[in-house]
Amino acid sequence: MPQTYRDDIVQSSVKQPPDSDSVLDRINSHKLWIVNSRRRNGIVVYKKFHAEFAGPGAAVGGALDADCDRVTALGNLSLVEPKSYEEQQKAIRIRLQWVRLTQNFTDKPVPLERAQMILEQFKTYFDQGIVDSVPDEAFSMLVGVFPRTVQRARRR
Repeated sequence: MPQTYRDDIVQSSVKQPPDSDSVLDRINSHKLWIVNSRRRNGIVVYKKFHAEFAGPGAAVGGALDADCDRVTALGNLSLVEPKSYEEQQKAIRIRLQWVRLTQNFTDKPVPLERAQMILEQFKTYFDQGIVDSVPDEAFSMLVGVFPRTVQRARRR
């Protein structure tokens, strides 16, 4: 079950405490949002057969995540509305960079290596408490391994 952090989501200038349903509602609202680039935060967006991570500065929602069925928020999640077309385009490019970073791990043929690499990457960005709170399923869907493989990698 995805874990949601009780932090604030910014919609225009209004701050609201989120729960997983309100975050998912925003992602599925057909509007494009940007993960606040001024915070160590991010969101795992679950699709039917995989998941994608959107870190600071990345676009979420809109056509990018039309098939999203749940989310896991990381850190002090804040979503902001883009102020211009240029800001939208920049956020989409940043989202693609996060996807490419994750793809670098999925190119490794050994599943345990993929699991270890994604865990290490998240540890360089988030503190251990946040990494520990991310469900095994989220990491497994990010790099194409079984949740059991993520459990093994965590124990190493």
